[in-house]
Amino acid sequence: MRRPVNALISDMDGVLWRGTVALPGMGELFDLLFARDLAFVLATNNSRNTSADYVQKLAKMAVQDIQERHIVTSGTATVRYLQTRYPAGSDIFVLGGDGLKQMVVRAGFHLVESGAVAVVCGIDFDLTYGKLRTATLLIRDGAEFIGTNPDSSFPSPEGLVPGAGSILALLESASGRAPTIIGKPMRGMFDAALGVLGAPPQETLMIGDRINTDIAGARALGMQTALVMTGVESPDSLAASEIQPDYVYAGLPELVAALDQVI
Repeated sequence: MRRPVNALISDMDGVLWRGTVALPGMGELFDLLFARDLAFVLATNNSRNTSADYVQKLAKMAVQDIQERHIVTSGTATVRYLQTRYPAGSDIFVLGGDGLKQMVVRAGFHLVESGAVAVVCGIDFDLTYGKLRTATLLIRDGAEFIGTNPDSSFPSPEGLVPGAGSILALLESASGRAPTIIGKPMRGMFDAALGVLGAPPQETLMIGDRINTDIAGARALGMQTALVMTGVESPDSLAASEIQPDYVYAGLPELVAALDQVI
């Protein structure tokens, strides 16, 4: 790396782990961050889990001292969006994981399957035709269509599988309406992360595995960007992309070695 880094934002799926398996270099990254007292935020487009779930997941991977304030998800950003649009007690239909539903309920909204003012769609590993049918009918009836993130794929231990963006595409096709996207590359998540860090974009490094969300959104705000090739991108997709990261690393071990020289 060529420029100093005073704060860091990192994606999680495909960068820190795949499924429940930590990727090489994850422990060393956190060792470096804590040893140098570098401000950091973990920002994920995955809306399925709560911030507390991620703290527990990292603890099980032997990464201690992570707090909920270190975590920003598209789910938490989506709840903030709902709170700016609808009063507490409003009826919301959520197509997504239990974590997303918990966050919506804790924010004071009611989960319903009819008469909803908004449909919130994230990744759902238990997706059914019935859920898609309900969401489509509600959107066609006038409910606001909100997508937690546009990621078309999700990096699982077995390989890339359908992500929230694939579900959004299906609902858009069925309902005839495009969703309002909350997560990366939209600036709402980056603004939330930078707010936690208290750092200007130009002094902040974004680590991601996906060009069209992690890298594109960060570059639009003037952040430094580092792509790791352990997630969704390939050498061919990187070469074909009009958007290019500042740095490219095979994985976290190479990134940690470079980061160690500039913080």
